[in-house]
Amino acid sequence: HKPTYENMRKSLEAMKDHCLHNGVTDISMPRIGCGLDRLEWDKVSSILEEVFEGTDIKITVYTL
Repeated sequence: HKPTYENMRKSLEAMKDHCLHNGVTDISMPRIGCGLDRLEWDKVSSILEEVFEGTDIKITVYTL
C-alpha cells in the first residue's frame, strides 16, 4: 500500500520515540515517500519539522 500523510506522521513519531529512547542523535534519509510513493516533499518536510521540533536530533535529507 502507498503511504498517506497520516501514516507517514505516525511512522516518523515512532522513529522519534526510538531515537529518544536509544540515544540516536543523527538521522540521514532520502526524501522519503516522494519517489514512487508520490507524496509531496513540501508536505513531508513540514511533517518532519513538526515531529522532530524540540529535539536535538539532527536530520540530513539527501537526494540521489
